[in-house]
Order: sequence, then structure tokens, then C-alpha cells
Amino acid sequence: MSKIIKISPLLLGVVVLVGFLVYMNLPEENVAAGGRSGGTTPVAVKSAAQESFPVVVEALGTAVANESVYITAQQAETLTTVLFEDGDIVERGQLLAQLNNRAELAKLNEIEINLADAKRQLTRIKDLAKERAASQQLLDEQEARVKALIAQREVAKAELEERKVIAPFNGRLGTRMMSIGSLVRPGDVITTLDDLSTIKVDFNVSENHLASLANGQNISATSVAYPGEVFSGNITNVESRIDPVTRSIRVRARIENEDLKLRPGLLLQVSIEKRVLNALVVPESALVPDGDKQYLYLVNGDNKAVKREVVVGERKPGLVQIVDGLSEGDKVVVEGTLRIRDGSSVKIIG
Repeated sequence: MSKIIKISPLLLGVVVLVGFLVYMNLPEENVAAGGRSGGTTPVAVKSAAQESFPVVVEALGTAVANESVYITAQQAETLTTVLFEDGDIVERGQLLAQLNNRAELAKLNEIEINLADAKRQLTRIKDLAKERAASQQLLDEQEARVKALIAQREVAKAELEERKVIAPFNGRLGTRMMSIGSLVRPGDVITTLDDLSTIKVDFNVSENHLASLANGQNISATSVAYPGEVFSGNITNVESRIDPVTRSIRVRARIENEDLKLRPGLLLQVSIEKRVLNALVVPESALVPDGDKQYLYLVNGDNKAVKREVVVGERKPGLVQIVDGLSEGDKVVVEGTLRIRDGSSVKIIG
């Protein structure tokens, strides 16, 4: 009676996986076994040449308005008039709201009447003093009374102005937080005001880049809110102290925002051009890491792959500087490195 041998699906999967890994790691010429390319592996190459290689420092920054305040009242009083709408563009000195000022108006009116009367009395006493019908003391007392009333009038006018809510600078208002009839106290927010004509960007840079930072240095910034758009500005301040915990330094840049696209609180990707090198540059995809070393595959005159150790310098997305191990004019394999080995026959395509 024949026996049926059962094979575990897990064991079968392991065998298939091992076979696949062995197949993928065989050199192309062995895998192909004299196939389509005649035992050679097609690769794309690039000739090494000296290129301008800008080295940039990148950081994340937060947008801050040039000027920003919460609009509030100076006195506790009832709100009687609101003269703005949400998001209005206002100018410095523009009246935004009015608080109840009837008591202050009445007080000012009373002082004006008393002052007018005091001035008439002063004129009469001066005339009498010329005829020696009034003493100098009486004249001095009346002049002092007039001066006191003038001072009281100035105080009353100041108290009257405190019942007005005025824009301190040009900018854009936020959302109105109060309605007519509300009791407003000092510190209660009526709305917000931001000067968006210029945006400040605060970001932190590692201390090892300190020597490359200076006031007036150009920066560029991008935001996910505006894909593909670059905003240009310049550094206005490099903090005088380095944070001993993060070992970074705070930098502030300024970006002109005439179209008001940027808003306070926006996250910005900031790039600072540190310096421009004239270096041998290859695509980052050409590097073949092996442990803590980096290698490139070069193509010699016999169309053979030559594995060479190189020293890597600065990097930026997609590109890398080669400091040592590569000469100008060398043909570097940039595509197909995973399918070749040192000494493999290759065919240059593209």
C-alpha cells in the first residue's frame, strides 16, 4: 500500500524563498547563461566631471507676523460701536470700536465751560490790574486756576480717547470676538491684528554651521501649502547664545509677503546656501555600501566592471560628492549596480 508524503506549506515556502535569493545574488552572466545579451549585463553609466555643488543647510521654521497684537480695551466699559468686519485690512490710527463714553463727554463739557468762564475772569482781572484796581495776588490765583482747568481738560480728553479702540499699525484683522453691548474689560480680546506685509521665520541650526551664518545671507523657504513655490528672504539675526541642551542656535529670517500668502504659524522648510564647491559629483544611486565603506562600479576599456572604494564628502538629495577614489572622466555605473560584480562583463546602454 503506497504512502502519501505530505509536505508542509511552510517548508515549501522556505525552499522557494531560498531558491529565489540564490537566483537574485548570482552574477548576471551566470544567470543569463549566455542568454539575450551574450553573457553581458546592460548598465547605464555617467562620466565623472567637475560640477558646481552647492552645499545647503536645511531646517524647519515657523512663520511669525512682522507685528502681531491682540486688540483689547484700556478701560472696563460697554461696547457701543464696532466699525470693522472680519479680515478687514486697516491702517494705523483707524478707529475700530467705540466704548460707552457719555460720562467722559459730560465731564469734558463741564471743564470746557469752567475754563471759558475762568478765562473771562482772567481777562477782567488783568484789565483791573492795569488800573491798579486788583491785586497781583488775585491775578496770579486766577492764572493758576486757568492753568489747572487746562490740565484737567487734557486729562478728560485722554480718558475720552481711552474709550476708543484704535489700530496701532497697518495690518489685517482676525475674527471679531465681541458684540455690541458686551462688557469689555482690559485683557478681553476684541479681535487680532497682524502685519503680514513681512513674515519672520524662526528656525534652529546645528552649532557646527555657526561659521556659515551671517546677517543678510539669502535663504529660500517652501511650504506644503504652496507646492513648487519658493519664497526668498534673508537672515536678519543670528542669536547671541547657543542652546546648551540641543547644541543649536536660533536664527531669524525675513521674507517679503506682498501677496499675503504666508500666514503666522505656517511651517516652512528653510534652505541656506552654505557654500558652493567645485567637485566630482555622482548620483547617490551609484553608491554601493559595504559595511562602513562606500564603493562605485567603474567600466574600463574592456567593458568590464571594476569595483572601487571611494571617500564620500557632502551630500544633498540625489547627489553625492566624491572626495577620493574617483578621477575626472571615469565611467561610473549609475544603473544596474545590483546585477554586477567586480569583473563582470557589461554593455553600456542609453
